[in-house]
Amino acid sequence: MRIAKPLLLVTTPIGVAGAIYEAYRQAGGLVILMVALMSLIGVAFGTLVYTIRREAAEEKQRLAARQATPADASEPS
Repeated sequence: MRIAKPLLLVTTPIGVAGAIYEAYRQAGGLVILMVALMSLIGVAFGTLVYTIRREAAEEKQRLAARQATPADASEPS
């Protein structure tokens, strides 16, 4: 995994750029649809990452608030 991850991070954008070029060469205007689809997938992925990070931060904040209040303070005397 130490070698594969950087290799994938470098070769994937190169492959996508090559695919867009070939799509333009082969089908011309259809490359617009390909770029639109990849943009949609990118936005969906970004939204997913944003939601996961936001929920994790809220959970962390909720746990910190729960630990800050004493446990016996919630019980009436």
